[in-house]
Amino acid sequence: MSPPNTPTTLLMALTMLTILVMGSGVDAGPLPSFQEDRSSASIEIKGWGENISLLEQEDGTLVYRLEQPDGTFETLTPLQFAKRHFQREQGRDFINRLFNITSPIGIAWVLVGLLGQALFTGRMVVQWMVSERRGRSTVPVAFWWLSLMGASMLLVYFIWRKDIVGILGQGLGWFIYLRNLSLIYGRRTTHQPSAEIQNDADPEPALEGDGS
Repeated sequence: MSPPNTPTTLLMALTMLTILVMGSGVDAGPLPSFQEDRSSASIEIKGWGENISLLEQEDGTLVYRLEQPDGTFETLTPLQFAKRHFQREQGRDFINRLFNITSPIGIAWVLVGLLGQALFTGRMVVQWMVSERRGRSTVPVAFWWLSLMGASMLLVYFIWRKDIVGILGQGLGWFIYLRNLSLIYGRRTTHQPSAEIQNDADPEPALEGDGS
């Protein structure tokens, strides 16, 4: 069996990433409608069940218009709107404030992020324990599997948070971890290494002059 080539690996990676994003349940919100009336602008605020628009009146003043789920409208001045928002924020419980969420489903997303971070921490613990046991710096295969799983969960979490820094950081690492696993298992199928190498990836090479 020949090792997977790079184009096939990248195609598999893109397919898996697409499935993760589509299955994450991220709500990107309604697409903006390009209306002829430029005196209004839609506003999205997490935790508000109403559709909010900022309107410019004929005298140049601005007001907020809230569309209720039943189709009725409520108009608020900027001061009234700020007070309403302040009251809603004050009404949030400790958990919602701690995790910066506005709905119960947000707790589930935070748990996804925490589990992903736990896997990321666990990969370093596993690598350290294996290195101590063998007396040399070693990167076990489990390190790359934990990295891939942790990066996948964190990537979905950052997409939900709409955090571009986290998305870019985990997205690049995700492909690197997948590529390392592809190289490891591709090499095994062609060279049929011993059981010792089947448990671990290549160790760090010895430094020159260390007497080894």
